[in-house]
Amino acid sequence: MSHIKPENADQLEEAIKWVLSEEESVEIIGSGSKQRLGRSVETSHQLDLSALTGITLYEPEELVLSARAGTPLVEIQEELIKNKQYMAFEPMDYGSLLKGEPDPGTLGGMVSCNLSGSRRLKAGAARDHFLGFSGVSGRGETFKSGGRVVKNVTGYDLMKLMAGSYGTLAVMSDITIKVLPAPPEEKSYVLYGLTDEQANWAMSAALNSSCEVSSAAHIPQSISSKISFEAKPRAITVLRLEGHGPSVTYRADKLSSLLADFDTGSLIAERESKSLWQKLRDAEVFTISPERSVWRVSLPPAQGSIFVDSLKLSDQAEYYYDWAGGLIWLSLTGDHNASVLRDRLKSMGGHATLVRSVEGTDDAGCPQDPLAPGEHALMKRIKDNFDPKAILNPGRLYADL
Repeated sequence: MSHIKPENADQLEEAIKWVLSEEESVEIIGSGSKQRLGRSVETSHQLDLSALTGITLYEPEELVLSARAGTPLVEIQEELIKNKQYMAFEPMDYGSLLKGEPDPGTLGGMVSCNLSGSRRLKAGAARDHFLGFSGVSGRGETFKSGGRVVKNVTGYDLMKLMAGSYGTLAVMSDITIKVLPAPPEEKSYVLYGLTDEQANWAMSAALNSSCEVSSAAHIPQSISSKISFEAKPRAITVLRLEGHGPSVTYRADKLSSLLADFDTGSLIAERESKSLWQKLRDAEVFTISPERSVWRVSLPPAQGSIFVDSLKLSDQAEYYYDWAGGLIWLSLTGDHNASVLRDRLKSMGGHATLVRSVEGTDDAGCPQDPLAPGEHALMKRIKDNFDPKAILNPGRLYADL
């Protein structure tokens, strides 16, 4: 496999045109942090975007930042911190799960995989903060979409297609995102010893209140000892509060009254709160081993505990709830494969994505939820329009897409 490493947008276009003329294909990578996410790709060449780096525009007053696709997220986050700003959707770091060590990856990888963390409940995902881009399609044509302003309604909203496409439609060279002022304080209100069903009710009540909870999660007793602030192994339900200090304290008191039926909770300090939410965002609380698969299950929050009960998990299984129960992270030892999980989800309106597979199983061939015939036909038409020769990350999402 040859290695192609363009240093600017013109070289990127030339590289795509050359691959197209050779009737071959390319795997697109940045830092490689999410290379194992999705289906494995067999290509003739590897297109390395790690030289396309640098912030090209940052206007803190306008809440807009532009950078080249290969720019490390760490570099962007450091610049934002200087101006007390942040990416509100807090993109997940897949490095620990997929590489065995933290690696936030690049701006292009973040957008291509549509990453988000626990704050998605309030802030949305990467696609909701994606303002514009320049890129090269599988036809070898450079094109642009969107712009460098938050209020932009011109043209087609191609950003929604690019976000989550895993690089199968086009190779982005420059990306513009919306950033926001970082909250001055963060604390978390914690309830102890709740069952999964009780936690689901408590999280729903908190989110439907006026307490402005930005994230809600429940960690069962079996893995709660991996949360540093809690020495005693017991289930914990966590509600994140962000804003100015007096407001956070006031809203914590309101939560205490609202959830009084579940006994008295406690308010943990900012340092412990940030550490906890980072571990939940990056699934660091799991035992990572080659014998364990890792799944992301998305479904209506009210169905979360019902779904987990239906699996009849063994003592070795590990799981926790994020997004107030709408996202379930599962770490399984092989007792349940893709068909088992997806059969359970059919009547619940959810879907399961395989993040990390167990070696020797068939699940890796279909990490994404199977498409209905109409959905597949639509995605095939989109792929054919952007990349008719299927030269970009062929088969990364589905075998023929």
